[in-house]
Amino acid sequence: MRVRARWRATALRAAVCAVLLAGCQSAPGGGAGEAGRLEGPGAAVSPAPVRPSGYGAVFLALGECSSFGRTSFTEVSCAGERAAARVIARHDGTVREGPRCPATTDFVLHIGEQRPSPAGAGGRDGDGTVPRGYACMRHLQPPHPGDPGGGGGPRTVVGDCVYDLGSGKVRETACDGSGEHAPEFEVTKAVDTRAECPASTALYVRLGGTTPVGCARPV
Repeated sequence: MRVRARWRATALRAAVCAVLLAGCQSAPGGGAGEAGRLEGPGAAVSPAPVRPSGYGAVFLALGECSSFGRTSFTEVSCAGERAAARVIARHDGTVREGPRCPATTDFVLHIGEQRPSPAGAGGRDGDGTVPRGYACMRHLQPPHPGDPGGGGGPRTVVGDCVYDLGSGKVRETACDGSGEHAPEFEVTKAVDTRAECPASTALYVRLGGTTPVGCARPV
């Protein structure tokens, strides 16, 4: 599942957009994926502005924090009351080209490159430029949708649960039944090929990474 946050800035601000990727989202519901003959999870997109606030030499560097809300994400001090999520990994470029976020990532912020106009500066790299990249975020407080069984996050992992959407697609949901939809299958193992899944497997889910096949059983 993916959620994208965007904002367009003036010469003193950088363009940043937030998206929850591949398999889940930070809010209940989640993105669609394919099952059985299945491919990986799909995406749900929701725009929200993101604004730099001046902390650190690099915008949303490793260990820095952001606020979190329905309409905006802002870089804030991790010691402040507004801090809601911390950067647990930070990479330049795009998600497709770069390393995967850690399995326990709750959501991903995509950071669009922005250069200042000749009339102004103020950015994150000394010359006012915010380079293109993405930040893997984890909430400072529970719930953590990226945890196994949490019903969200950018990756489907062992311990996650899904329900059938029909037409060969599934969507992640909380294993404890607290989500909008009850869980129907649980991913119990990650393997290289379907032939390595146990006999109890009723669904195959593409996870990606070094062990791309998820073996899921009914719950």
